[in-house]
Amino acid sequence: MTDASGLADRVQSGDLRLYELEDHADADTAAAARRELLARETGVDLDAIGSFAFDAEQASETAVENLAGGAQLPMGVAGPLAVNGGAADDEYYLPLATTEGALVASVNRGCSAITTAGGANARVTKTGMTRAPVFRVEDVREGADVAEWVEENVDALREAAESTTSHGKLTGVTPYVVGDNVFLRFSYDTKDAMGMNMATIATGAAADVVEAETPAELVALSGNLCADKKPAAINAVEGRGRTVTADVHIPADVVEERFGTTPEAIEEANTRKNLIGSAKAGSLGFNAHAANVVAAVFLATGQDAAQVVEGANCITTVEARENELYASVNLASLEVGTVGGGTKLPTQREALDVLGVRGGGDPAGSNADALAEVIAAGALAGELSLLAALASRHLSSAHEDLGR
Repeated sequence: MTDASGLADRVQSGDLRLYELEDHADADTAAAARRELLARETGVDLDAIGSFAFDAEQASETAVENLAGGAQLPMGVAGPLAVNGGAADDEYYLPLATTEGALVASVNRGCSAITTAGGANARVTKTGMTRAPVFRVEDVREGADVAEWVEENVDALREAAESTTSHGKLTGVTPYVVGDNVFLRFSYDTKDAMGMNMATIATGAAADVVEAETPAELVALSGNLCADKKPAAINAVEGRGRTVTADVHIPADVVEERFGTTPEAIEEANTRKNLIGSAKAGSLGFNAHAANVVAAVFLATGQDAAQVVEGANCITTVEARENELYASVNLASLEVGTVGGGTKLPTQREALDVLGVRGGGDPAGSNADALAEVIAAGALAGELSLLAALASRHLSSAHEDLGR
């Protein structure tokens, strides 16, 4: 077996390419060779990048190409957070991987208030991972005919799509005709998998049927009406992945004790900032910082970090009621899974185990539902704490103390 230094020599000489190293050595040696090459080319000491706990071969096969090492993030924990959900019904410690000082402390404060109040209610109200290919047609008339055919032949498309997976279920196909373009937005129940790959492969099989049975010609398997990893109103309205809502009733005395402010002040801050301010900005998210919690949990539990874009599709509501504060968050497009992808990595597995949701659930889909509900409750905790900090004018002092 060639050593790392020898492999680095061969890459530098042009005899090998970076992506070919695993053909000549095990994954650990290939990664070491890439680090040595980088060190030679840049003069940077990569000892920290070379110190990682995951299995190099597994990571190379399932998570990354041209493996050189690992990136480490500090992971904090907030909680306990009581969640009264349809799938998550317990007190949870929320793992948060972040480099933003004050974030974990803020979420922890929100968790304390929610748990003292008896917990957050949470429910997944809709499930559907989407993929939307775009087809070329002659004109609008032909496009309308294709759309009509699709609506009349969903069963045939379902049979083709579901032949590619033992878990995913096609739940619907919605056609959109735009000039000589036909977009078909396929939606799937992907159970405990986030399901993007599953949906893509299944949609490819269904697209073959559309091409065989209609005049439409496939241009791209993703036509951006899905819409994946991009801000999109269709995801904010129709949802993607899991649509999940969480709410809480907090007695006024708990609000004053834990947050140092009043329900009325938090309601006003939410209305003027999250609702009016977001509307004036043309924002797709009407919230304070839901993406902070979504991103931190995604990184901790092995989710696709780029899908935080969709996870920021959140509306926060606050109402000062008689002797209590009512608050809710609705995350329209939270894309999470507890099997596959980054969930196989060791630290991410441990974080999922802390939450008790790793692997396939019984019934199928229940673990991913539980993860979505806990994230929503965590986002609610973060929203309440930040709004309270703004209402009490403590935001800058908290960042001065904790933001380093």
